[in-house]
Amino acid sequence: MPTPSAMDRAVRSWLGHLDVERGMATNTLKSYRRDLDRYTAYLDAHGVREPAEVTEAHVTDFLATLREGSADHPPLAASSAARTLVAVRGFHKFLALEGEVETDPAGAVSPPKPPTRLPKAIAVDEVERLLEAASVGDTPASLRDRALLEVLYGAGARISEAVGLDLDDIDTQEGVVRLFGKGSKERLVPLGSYAAEALGAYLVRGRPAFAGKGRGTPAVFLNQRGGRLSRQSAWAVLRAAAERARLSGHVSPHTLRHSFATHLLDGGADVRVVQELLGHASVTTTQIYTLVTVQRLREVYAQSHPRAR
Repeated sequence: MPTPSAMDRAVRSWLGHLDVERGMATNTLKSYRRDLDRYTAYLDAHGVREPAEVTEAHVTDFLATLREGSADHPPLAASSAARTLVAVRGFHKFLALEGEVETDPAGAVSPPKPPTRLPKAIAVDEVERLLEAASVGDTPASLRDRALLEVLYGAGARISEAVGLDLDDIDTQEGVVRLFGKGSKERLVPLGSYAAEALGAYLVRGRPAFAGKGRGTPAVFLNQRGGRLSRQSAWAVLRAAAERARLSGHVSPHTLRHSFATHLLDGGADVRVVQELLGHASVTTTQIYTLVTVQRLREVYAQSHPRAR
């Protein structure tokens, strides 16, 4: 087995720090690992094998390569390149703080600015059609699918948060659900009567049929074998409901989360309340939804006001 290089040992040290001391999500760690594998391969190809040998020019050139592409990799969009740079900057900052290197070569390198893309939301009547389409008969799977989509929209949950729910995380009497977001951050979110009713019906009349085939998992949403429903299966549930509802365009679990936030703001909710409900660390992330509502106001104004044109 080959001896790990100094660069690889440094990468492992940083990822270990993020995992153990900061409790970073597994998917995020895997993403950082992929980004840094590409980065260290770039450095190695340029004869840089020690963290102390990296200069600001190396980081800047690597960023340019991400945007321009190479023989092995297609060019990345600004948002993807910026995400990769987050891993690179975090890595070098850690090494500098730990005293492994004297300077941080990535600290002054700015990420490319992606164009502002507004979140895609669907109208309230389209959400209702989607939720209705999830209910095909009164089978355990139908009850589960309706409850799943009601939770995604009613709580603004990420798909990983929804399939990660355990029985102890829900209180249908109080209409509250406990979600664990990025970095295992916990938040309580009201469900609303429709979601609470759908979830209650599934737990009483649907889940026991699945649970009898499994090994006693505490997961709320179960598959046909009694195990926890996967993200891929939850995706398939949504895709099938969207097709039955004849919704045009791309509908994803995040579409329901975007719709949750947009409809709250349209209804007059304060942006900081929406921030808490979504589990955003910064209100800046939530404020992009206010752009959606302003755009909607412009559309209504243009269509309705006699002197808009």
